[in-house]
Amino acid sequence: MTTTARGATARIPGSKSITNRALLLAAAALGPSLLRAPLVSDDTVAFRQALEALGVPVTGQDDGWRVTGTGRGPHGRARIWCEDAGTAARFLPVLAAAGSGRFEVDGTPQLRARPLGPLADALVRLGAGVTAGPDGGLPLVITTTGLQGGEIALDSTTSSQYLTGLLLSAPLMRTPLTVHAAGLVSRPYIDMTVALMRRFGATVEEGPGGSLRVSGAYRATDLRIEPDASTASYVFAAAAVTGRSVTVPGLGRDSLQGDLRFVEVLRRAGARVEIGAEDTTVTGTGPLRGGFDVDMGDISDTFMTLAAIAPLADAPITVHGIAHARWKESDRIAAVAGNLRTLGVEVTEGPDRLTVHPGPVRPGLIACHRDHRIAMSFSVLGLRVPGITLDDPACVGKTFPEFHTEFGRLFG
Repeated sequence: MTTTARGATARIPGSKSITNRALLLAAAALGPSLLRAPLVSDDTVAFRQALEALGVPVTGQDDGWRVTGTGRGPHGRARIWCEDAGTAARFLPVLAAAGSGRFEVDGTPQLRARPLGPLADALVRLGAGVTAGPDGGLPLVITTTGLQGGEIALDSTTSSQYLTGLLLSAPLMRTPLTVHAAGLVSRPYIDMTVALMRRFGATVEEGPGGSLRVSGAYRATDLRIEPDASTASYVFAAAAVTGRSVTVPGLGRDSLQGDLRFVEVLRRAGARVEIGAEDTTVTGTGPLRGGFDVDMGDISDTFMTLAAIAPLADAPITVHGIAHARWKESDRIAAVAGNLRTLGVEVTEGPDRLTVHPGPVRPGLIACHRDHRIAMSFSVLGLRVPGITLDDPACVGKTFPEFHTEFGRLFG
């Protein structure tokens, strides 16, 4: 185990959210951008390969990707394969529609099941022709001569990624774009998007009612990718339940990622948390404290981490504000509840909430539903409960291919 005076140092890969946003921003800028320490995983490789299919050269290995942007939308005909990547399915159709030609966008059956209706509708209102698959999802066929821009309202009650997709490609539209995002969930992801867009040179202004207006153009930029805060939640939670101390370098108080706020939830549960300028450390101090209710709507990718360890607390823990988590890689509320019940844990759930009661946890097989976050969350519980196994351990390759190796190194 690698240790410092503050405990073990975790090797967390780059942020998926930042990597895929930066890939698109670099593609839309004119000239070469260097993305240092990108996440190399199923989702980001799918995004990279989709950009290459759209005519954007991406070169380099794991330590850095060089993206030679065209400064405009793609032209011609192309098939965009998104694999399982929701970010690809929500971001790349807008980039394609901002160009000229015919583009087919598709992905796995799991991705086809995720909704795209609000985004497809927005593209039509901005001037593209869009034919969607069943229930308004993939596959999409886009015929376009570019997007007009202007002012548009967008239903953002089920995902912030629709808004992110429109914002990222807005500088490629004919006129500045103003978006009114009704019912926006996961606001920290929009804050991340806006910060990155400004880093690449766009002008983003917030108006009345939280509307966002985008103008200007992107310029080629070199960017170092932060470690993934959502992925870091598993090692932070593991420290809390094992009484160990774990530091994640590169995730400090100026992080772009809202999911770092998960450590504040662990603080409520009794862990000691130190957020410095360049790193964050979590130390377990004893049994988890429960007896609280927490809104995790803005950091919903981490609610499963908390729910998986909640049976170890001294009182029930309720998570709410997470209705949109039912439309992720799986119905995450139902999946977590079902797996906890398989392990003998008492759980109550509602449309947007989950209450986990403490008590004995028995061994069992976790149904991962091809969802990387379910696999990684229940791996944390497995540190305290022998006999917990995963039916699909390889699904972690979506965001952290080396998860099991690193987890074993830190906590084995």
